[in-house]
Amino acid sequence: MSFYKAISICLLILFIIPQTFAQKDSRQTYVIVHGAWGGGWAFREVDSLLTQKGAQVYRPTLTGQGERVHLASEKVGLYTHILDIVNTILFEDLHEIVLVGHSYGGMVITGVADQIPDRIQKIIYLDAMLPENGESVFSMSGGDESRYQIENGGIIPAWVKGGQAPPKDVPHPLKTWKDPILLQNPKRLEIDSYYILTVEAEKKPEEDGFARHAARAKEKGWKVYQLEADHNAQWSTPVELTEMLFEIGGE
Repeated sequence: MSFYKAISICLLILFIIPQTFAQKDSRQTYVIVHGAWGGGWAFREVDSLLTQKGAQVYRPTLTGQGERVHLASEKVGLYTHILDIVNTILFEDLHEIVLVGHSYGGMVITGVADQIPDRIQKIIYLDAMLPENGESVFSMSGGDESRYQIENGGIIPAWVKGGQAPPKDVPHPLKTWKDPILLQNPKRLEIDSYYILTVEAEKKPEEDGFARHAARAKEKGWKVYQLEADHNAQWSTPVELTEMLFEIGGE
């Protein structure tokens, strides 16, 4: 081997290869948790748009939802869903993630942050529930299960009709709405946290169904964003939502 060739190989090892891995490791990693009745499929377009920007995206489906609907049972509770996401992060060996929760997903990401705060760089609540210790979906909403159509331990969404082909919303495990969240780790409060309130055109922010959760975030000193969209911004305004998620992730 010539002297110059040896020098070239050394330079490759010392400079070029480390820079390549550094660039790979510097990608923003998003873990997106969907809302009730949905599935990871609901964020497919947002995933694609974030990936085009160079981000790495995971959008796991919660037990009993989406393509995992065959696992639905009356035993599926809030902590089943929290562990779905905790284990995704641990088994994929993810670090410094941007954890996003939509709607009911706010319950889940709050529990995840309590269990593994060291893996999370930022938390984004997307028109989501923001619970305090001991609260449940029903306790925050004043909900009564008698208001809903329930079969085999699942809350059936009124907009889903028989014979619809996937992808589609499916019954959501009732127990997940009844279980109170238990928050015991103060380190979750050290994570940079943000709230995105989606407000439909020509409506006032305070009229939105999740306005009080956004107000709670503001009281905590979090930065609160507003996006003109309906509750499912991942479908109605995916480009604008992606830009906002990417902007927050890069702050």
